[in-house]
Amino acid sequence: MKKNVLIIGAGGVAQVVAHKCAQNADLLGDIHIASRTQAKCEQILASVSEKGSHNTDGILAAHAVDAIDSKALVALIEQTGSQIVINVASSFVNMHVLEACIETGVAYIDTAIHEEPDKICEAPPWYANYEWQRKDRCAEKGVTAILGAGFDPGVVNAYARFAIDEYMDEVKSIDIVDINAGSHGRYFATNFDPEINFREFTGTVYSWQDGAWQENEMFEVGRDWELPVVGTQRAYLSGHDEVHSLATHYPDADVRFWMGFGEHYINVFTVLKNIGLLSEQPVTLAEGQEVVPLKVVKACLPDPSSLAPDYTGKTCIGDLVKGIRNGEAAEVFVYNVADHEEAYEEVGSQGISYTAGVPPVAAAMLIATGEWDAREMRNVEEMDPKPFLEVLGKIGLGTWVRRDGTDERLY
Repeated sequence: MKKNVLIIGAGGVAQVVAHKCAQNADLLGDIHIASRTQAKCEQILASVSEKGSHNTDGILAAHAVDAIDSKALVALIEQTGSQIVINVASSFVNMHVLEACIETGVAYIDTAIHEEPDKICEAPPWYANYEWQRKDRCAEKGVTAILGAGFDPGVVNAYARFAIDEYMDEVKSIDIVDINAGSHGRYFATNFDPEINFREFTGTVYSWQDGAWQENEMFEVGRDWELPVVGTQRAYLSGHDEVHSLATHYPDADVRFWMGFGEHYINVFTVLKNIGLLSEQPVTLAEGQEVVPLKVVKACLPDPSSLAPDYTGKTCIGDLVKGIRNGEAAEVFVYNVADHEEAYEEVGSQGISYTAGVPPVAAAMLIATGEWDAREMRNVEEMDPKPFLEVLGKIGLGTWVRRDGTDERLY
């Protein structure tokens, strides 16, 4: 049984992870959190103490570490005695954190594909460029590495596997729909790291259709979705992490990702992109300084964690899975609805951070008990989804299913 968790990162998602780990410290053991700025980690732990989340007298500790320094991470893992690392820092550090976990033989969990700062929307399947290249080493050393264990990717991968296992004899399509129907009251802001957020939408939109990769531009393909609780919402075909792994594991199905955007967001985004402010490539100012436009925009926008106190409304994220059952066409929508205000009341974060932060803790709990201690590298859809959805339901994210116009809570 694995115990003691090291959280890498100190943003809004890390705050949720810290609270949820602390709430389940009787199973997970000591909780450590580390980032380049130790003061941010200490603020998160202060929030945990203020909310009364910690349910044991075990260790809660903050540390400073540069996550691109694998040797420093190895030392920290050994110093803290951590056996599970939850990486919710920038996806730029994934490979460095994974390397440290392989070196020390501890379990690794992340919530997104690795990215390189100078590359956007790499050729699919993107995972093959980075994480999957470490598969053999993980298996050789018996290291459990659960990739993309946030909500999307993560829970939506489990929803796809669950829907196919439970309701389909043959799967035809997987459409992942992500809608944030909430409002933060700011003129313009992103719900997570602006640099990572914008990079998702400035390159080629890849989807898997008719047995091949389809290329589109962002906002080129949109459609209205009639969804539980949040009603009719406009969403656009977008590139996203889970498409790359689901297309590999379900090659006979069309796999698409749809994200909701309002006209205001699209207008601001389009202006920023068209004048070059979303570029990841450095430019030189008249004064001789070199800057990355995207980083400048990030510095000018609100910190996503600052949005939480004013956030209202709900999210709806789910999978519409279509296929064949008993020789007839079948479809099912498996989904979650989260509330921004409820998330803030519980852990001091907004709903987007909440939906991203709860799942890796559920994965850590399943690794701790041995149910997901695979001792090799896997994406979420390669794991049994039922225990995952059951734990999620217990710690804050319920799973619902819509079939034939009827909604039912499953977990």
